[in-house]
Amino acid sequence: MSHQPSSLDFLKQFTTVVSDTGDFESIRKYTPQDATTNPTLIFKAVQQAEYKHLLDKVIADKRGSTLAGAALVHAIIDDLLVAFGREILAIVPGRVSTEVDARLSFDTDATVKKAHELIALYEKSGTPRERILIKIASTWEGIRAAEICEKDGIRCNLTLLFSLPQAIAGAEAGARLISPFVGRIYDYYKATTGKDFVGDEDPGVQSVEKIFTYYKKFGYETQIMGASFRNVGQIESLAGCDFLTISPDLLEELQRSPKKIVRKLDPRKAAGAPGEKIVVDEKVFRWMLNEDAMATDKLAEGIRKFAVDIVKLEGIIKKSL
Repeated sequence: MSHQPSSLDFLKQFTTVVSDTGDFESIRKYTPQDATTNPTLIFKAVQQAEYKHLLDKVIADKRGSTLAGAALVHAIIDDLLVAFGREILAIVPGRVSTEVDARLSFDTDATVKKAHELIALYEKSGTPRERILIKIASTWEGIRAAEICEKDGIRCNLTLLFSLPQAIAGAEAGARLISPFVGRIYDYYKATTGKDFVGDEDPGVQSVEKIFTYYKKFGYETQIMGASFRNVGQIESLAGCDFLTISPDLLEELQRSPKKIVRKLDPRKAAGAPGEKIVVDEKVFRWMLNEDAMATDKLAEGIRKFAVDIVKLEGIIKKSL
């Protein structure tokens, strides 16, 4: 009996599918090319029985360390992030994104230092840096850190991205990949207008369409990975985007559906789109971001939430110690 193609099969024809989870079994199930994690996903994962052994092993390996206090906890977290990343890389053929501590989002030097530390841990354990994307928040300082890291041969994924100026600055900095947060943009406008947006009317979808068109029109090589989806309709509307990172529940919905998905975003159409190039220096970046209440709010909120989950993760480690 021939296999009936699913919506996920159709999507994979023109978009690279990435799994947005720390759950290894779901990654195996949906066979994505890449996977991405963040502090919230890791925090949730270590509380599950099937992943506790990773935390236990990392802590056991550090018991003889000369480190103590906060330095020991930070070292354990770095080792834990890399342990999760390596487990994921044993399943996916492509890359894994590993996130820098959100509390470093406004410190360029500290972000660069942390990126080098994480890459060194991966390389020490035998994982080539080409398979790692270091996730950094799309603040001005974070984008500058990504620029330095890329020149040092460390590939970066600019996360918590909600606006065109962030996207332009990231591409100009030479970041390998950006992650516009579709669902969080949708959340903001749904909460502030009381309206439910569907398909191409969705402000989150429109944000990625705008970035995609700008990048392809002006020939940027930075890859675009739509993220934080709330429904399958958002994913369908962005079919053709370079990458889409999708949670297990929405991957399941796509896999169960026989609906044909067609390409919506096309680089050839983008090439002829109207629009002028925008020069984004620090002043322009800060002003354009300031003028966008949604992007300002969501960037700040995202950093706060990731920071909270890092603190919770530290709490679990301190108890285990």
